[in-house]
Parts: sequence; structure tokens; C-alpha cells
Amino acid sequence: MQNHNARFWATNARLAILLALSIFLPVATACHIVKKPVEVEKLLTPLAEANSIQLIAAVNNLVAVRSIHGRVDIQFEDTSFATSGIAEKYRTADGSVTLQRPGKVYLIVQGPFATDVAQMTSDGEHFRIAILKGDEKYRRFVRGTNNAVYPRLEVDGSADPGKKGKPNSEAQTVNALSNLRPQHLTDALLLNPIDSHAAGLMYAQSEFFESEKDTSQPNSKRRVVRGYYFLDELQPAGDGAARLLRRFWFDRVNGIRLARLQTFDAKGALVTDVTYGELRKFGTEGNVLLPAQVSLTRPQDHYKITITYQAPDAANLDRDYPAEAFVLENKWGLKEADLDAEKQPVPPKN
Repeated sequence: MQNHNARFWATNARLAILLALSIFLPVATACHIVKKPVEVEKLLTPLAEANSIQLIAAVNNLVAVRSIHGRVDIQFEDTSFATSGIAEKYRTADGSVTLQRPGKVYLIVQGPFATDVAQMTSDGEHFRIAILKGDEKYRRFVRGTNNAVYPRLEVDGSADPGKKGKPNSEAQTVNALSNLRPQHLTDALLLNPIDSHAAGLMYAQSEFFESEKDTSQPNSKRRVVRGYYFLDELQPAGDGAARLLRRFWFDRVNGIRLARLQTFDAKGALVTDVTYGELRKFGTEGNVLLPAQVSLTRPQDHYKITITYQAPDAANLDRDYPAEAFVLENKWGLKEADLDAEKQPVPPKN
């Protein structure tokens, strides 16, 4: 009988201890939880409201200028190795740009002591590029057609023969400039207007929020959330489908501002991605507002170019330039590369 009572009390004692632990441990654990502050990304406010008509007007307000000429800073970036996280940046150069509707551009890239590194033009149909600086074997004059598709142009000497495997920066620069297409700048720097009444085009508006770096403070690691409106330009493709032509991004913080423009090909692949900086007053009268910085990325052509106007208020607006001003001639006697001739098949020998 005594053994039975002993076993009974021993068993109950163990149950009591387990019950007490089951109550005490969670409470004790909770008391020792370490709370770490978590920074929540802040939504930038106030957010402006707008409808499609107002968004279209915001774009068309930027297209009234017929021509622009001004001094610029040019930053070029070769994104050939972007998929592996490598992008080759070239030092910012001085230069000048002259643009005139429709589709005309004359860009001069200059190095130290105002020496021309490259010149390039497009008359709306054809482009020409002159590489003027560097070793004689790198200098060249490239010509081609705007709407044609060419393979990437390479030059000899992409690697330094004296240092095995080390890229030759001069050859890389020549490659980058030779593959730049000046006509891409015209659509980025001189926007094409939106014709909401054009036959066969539709426009759809939507809302979007994106996490971005906080640029209000230098070297800040904080992130913020910025609100945007999308305005998609669509072309019906039959069978209830539609093709996306252009996507306009409008920054909604403290007003409506065109911040980005993307264009797409027939398969929906991204062709151009243009970002626009804050609006500044252009011209001596200061009655024209345009973005002072424009960055153009061509993912399929593997380059990015950023144009920053040095003095927007000193830019010349709405001058009429003759057509021949946008046709570069090979007055330097450079070795020529005619990309159209290179594409033509060689006739068979008799």
C-alpha cells in the first residue's frame, strides 16, 4: 500500500512539474525576446491626382521646341557585361549637341583642351560617326541607315598584346562610340508628341508604386516608395490582342512630371529606356521648361548614355538649321566603314 501511494505521488509530482514548466517557459521566453527595430520604407507624399487627358498634356507640353543647341556633359556606359554585373563606365566628356525636328542631331564629344574625340550626325534617315582621337588604327568613319539592324562593330586591339587578357581601354572606347547611334538621341531629347486622336492607337492609365533609393540625402542607404502613373500607348493587333508601343512613367510626388519613357518592339522586348531629370528653364527668356538631364539606355545595343546640359539658360532654342548641317562629311580622310555595303552579299565569281 505504501509503495502504491509513493508511485501515485511521484507520478503526480512529475505531471505537476511538467505543467508548471509548460506555463513558465513560454512566459520566460517572451520576457527575453530581443526586439530589433525594422525600418519601414516611407511612402513619399503628397501624391498628385491626374487623368489620362492631363497626362497626355504633360507630355505634349515638352514637345513645343523645334530645335535645341547647347553645351553638354556626356557620360557613356558600355553595358555589354550587364548580365554579369559589370558595366564599363567612361569618363564624363564635354561636348555640344544640336537637335532639330524631325529626327536630326549633331553631337560633338570632346576631350581635354577642347579636342574633338568624336563627331556624329543623323539627318533622320542616315547616320555618320567620325572617331577622331587615339591611335591611327582606331580612327574611323562609320556610316549607315537609321532603320537598319547591324551586328556589333568591333575593332582590332580589344586586348593589350603586352598584357595578356587585359582589355585595351582605347579600343573599348572606340568600340563603344562606333556602336552608338546618334538617331536614338533625337527621340529621347526631342520627344514625339502623343496624338490621342490618331487612328489605331489606344491609351490606358494605371497606378504603380516602386521602391527606390532615397536621393534626398547624399550617401543615404534608406529606401523610399514613390508613386507613379503609367500611360501605355497600345496598338490593336487583332483577335482581341494589342501591342505595347510606349510606356510613359509619371512621377506623382508634389505634382505630375514625366520621369521615364520606355519603347518596345513587335515582340514586346524593351528597346529604349529613357529617364528624365527635373525640369529646368531653358533659353534666355526662361519660358520653356525641359529636363536638364536625360539618360538613354539601349539594352539590345548594350550601351547607356547620359546627356546633361551645362547651362540650360544659355541654350539656343527654335533656330532653323540647314539640312546639310546634319550630314557629316569625312573631311579628315579617315578609313571608312560603310555598314550598308558590308551587309550586301558578295556576288559570285564567274
